[in-house]
Amino acid sequence: MHSKIQGIVRSLGPGIIIAAVVLGPGSITVSSQIGATYGFGFLWVLLLACLFMITYTSMSARFGVTNSDSILQTISGKYGKWFAVTIGTAAFLASLSFQFGNNFGVGIAMNGITGIDERVWPMIFTPLALLLLFGAKNLYKVLEKLMMVLVLIMIVSFFINLLLTSPEIIPLLKGFVPHRVENEQLGILAALLGTSFSLAGAMYHSYLAQDKGWKKENLKVSLRDTFIGIIMLSLITAVIIITSASSLHPLGITVTSAADMALQLESLFGSAARIIFSLGLCAAAFSSLMVNAIIGGGLMSDGLGLGRSMNERMPKIFTMIILITGMVVAVFLRGNVVYALIMAQASSILAVPLIGLGMFLIANNSKIMGIYRNNTRQNIVAMIGLLSISLMVYFMYRSLLMNLGTF
Repeated sequence: MHSKIQGIVRSLGPGIIIAAVVLGPGSITVSSQIGATYGFGFLWVLLLACLFMITYTSMSARFGVTNSDSILQTISGKYGKWFAVTIGTAAFLASLSFQFGNNFGVGIAMNGITGIDERVWPMIFTPLALLLLFGAKNLYKVLEKLMMVLVLIMIVSFFINLLLTSPEIIPLLKGFVPHRVENEQLGILAALLGTSFSLAGAMYHSYLAQDKGWKKENLKVSLRDTFIGIIMLSLITAVIIITSASSLHPLGITVTSAADMALQLESLFGSAARIIFSLGLCAAAFSSLMVNAIIGGGLMSDGLGLGRSMNERMPKIFTMIILITGMVVAVFLRGNVVYALIMAQASSILAVPLIGLGMFLIANNSKIMGIYRNNTRQNIVAMIGLLSISLMVYFMYRSLLMNLGTF
């Protein structure tokens, strides 16, 4: 039994890496806000996001182990280069806009642990990421081991915080039952869905499966890795919501950032709770800072036909651009780039459904996928997921336009 568990752990990789990048400062902030404001009420949305993410990541895994070409190369050849370029550009812009938040998250977390100014830390962690990017002989293997350590830190940190709050079981379980959503709640629902169901992350899973060297005979292992990684992502997100719902919601305390969550935990349970939460936040921020840039840089390069492996030159150059831009904004520009941030998000969000559409078309193409193409059940879930993400884009884009109107 022990050796079987060890074998499963050793076979993990791409799923854990994707879980690490999706669970960043943005998802922690949204989860904390939802728990503090609505209690356990939106846990059922997390279940849906988990189901959609597993479906699309599994589609990507099946493609990765059964094809030697990358998914964007295949989309380019089958449906036109414009399609691949649009997806790559959207992923690059989205990663660029998220990178600001990842740097802020690293700074806030390390400030919570050490008390040192938050602007110092991006100038430390970004060079570390660049050192890994250009110094590692096999970047995938380094990334795999690093993300496993960071995910373990997140699990330990957030579960310790959960134990401090002692949630009530019956209200918690009721939170998994779907209920009517009011109009004013649609924005926060879209945010939870958007931070837990990442189509760019799901697509990049196929690249990671190929980088790991998995083939058709590894399909079962690949799918198991996908399930474990995404379920772990959803479980950690649920723990953050439950912790916030148990400790802050009954007191009527609201939070607007992950830093607020850490401070509120300190006021309720002492400085140790703040430090423990900040450790988990730091692990989440650095994992997202690193992998988010690799996803954006890799998909941009491959969409343009300039290289697809994270060990190739052009993906590294695009990744470096994202890493350095995120650091510069977080340290030197901050509030002055809010408009640029909104524009980057606006330009990338509209193309997000195209990523899902590209994956859906590939997964249903019998010439490409053969017997590994989607079945009816998978298509039903995938179509509902694509519709949901399209509605999310509508609500988020409407919110972005409203923000633009304030400038």
